[in-house]
Amino acid sequence: MKTSYMPVQWVYREVIAEQLEKQTKGKVFFFNDSGEVDEFKGVIRAVEETEDGLFVVLDPEGRVRADRIITLFGKPGAAYDEYDAYANQCLACTGGYDV
Repeated sequence: MKTSYMPVQWVYREVIAEQLEKQTKGKVFFFNDSGEVDEFKGVIRAVEETEDGLFVVLDPEGRVRADRIITLFGKPGAAYDEYDAYANQCLACTGGYDV
């Protein structure tokens, strides 16, 4: 379920650049290609901009498209609002508990 790239606001680009400069270690929570919440741990080694979008490259774990980042080392990312809506879905509405 790969989604189309959505341009990332400058505020999120600045957070990424700041963490790259500081060589911060930590966790990045993001939506993976299946639409599930996933995480990588590491240090940002590079930021790549391709025709498929802006990517954050973490050492040692992987590469994440910037518009799918929920949190970057504890700071909200471009997909944070999407995650908030995802986390607050009514369980009864999605086949959860019978009320």
